Amino acid sequence: MAVLSKPAAEPKFGFSPIPVIDISDPESKQAIVKACEDFGFFKVINHGVSSELVSVLEQEAVKFFSLPKSEKTQLAGYPFGYGSREIGRNGDVGWVEYLLMNANLHFGSVPFPGIFRNALSEYTTSVRKMTCHVLEMITDGLGIKQRDTLSKLVCDSNTDSMFRLNHYPPCPLINKNTNGGKNVIGFGEHTDPQIISVLRSNNTSGLQISLTDSSWISVPSDPSSFFFNVCDSLQVLTNGRFKSVKHRVLANSRKSRVSMIYFAGPSLTQRIAPLTCLIDNEEESLYEEFTWSEYKNSADNSRLSDNRLQQFKKKPLNDS
Repeated sequence: MAVLSKPAAEPKFGFSPIPVIDISDPESKQAIVKACEDFGFFKVINHGVSSELVSVLEQEAVKFFSLPKSEKTQLAGYPFGYGSREIGRNGDVGWVEYLLMNANLHFGSVPFPGIFRNALSEYTTSVRKMTCHVLEMITDGLGIKQRDTLSKLVCDSNTDSMFRLNHYPPCPLINKNTNGGKNVIGFGEHTDPQIISVLRSNNTSGLQISLTDSSWISVPSDPSSFFFNVCDSLQVLTNGRFKSVKHRVLANSRKSRVSMIYFAGPSLTQRIAPLTCLIDNEEESLYEEFTWSEYKNSADNSRLSDNRLQQFKKKPLNDS
């Protein structure tokens, strides 16, 4: 069954307010911090990731999703593997099929053609490098002396990072009068639980983010760029200064959308709490400390739209 929603508001005045960051310029560090504070989301240009590599991976992904359903379901599994419509195990569904993989595994063990495996390996390596660079720019912008304070959490070989390929087929339901003009949800509204996530898609739009006033705006597609999402764990690490961005994807009636997302997560035993260098004392901390394993398990047992951070917020001292 397709999930419907009311049409979202388009950006006012015909332009997109999404911040665009040139990460080849060291002076962009303050712009990244402001984007994380205001939107929890930004677009990255001059990123250094090979466009040819991206093109090869997209072509291989399209080939995979074009296979008969019987062949794709041979790779079905949980949490990693092929999935269709069902998102997680808690009742969420969408107009989507996907491949979810451990980004730190050697892709040589994955039963894909050699070109696909090589592209997966090279792409995740390149995006991980870019992600670490962006996180170090963020620490510079925050005035943190140790540049690898954030990047070291996600760039080691034992980190719990994931890679996801999503395919949103054209949705014929949108053309029917039975849905009352409502949109069809490809992937329901949610925040990402990790530290930061990196998205790239083909030229089909559909991604939307929620602003601070709870309105939704569409993100114009740009296959040559990457989009960064602040995730829940980074919100905690910055003690709420950065906002984990709520986002969703709407299905398209005519064109397929293919997206690839790198979720940069820490090791399972990593403890997540507001960075002491960003608060004056423990009383200022808004969140209880937790391990990534604890938070990941909580996320796995929740619905997409749940506010997963709520249970980890500290109660005001005057609460009895």
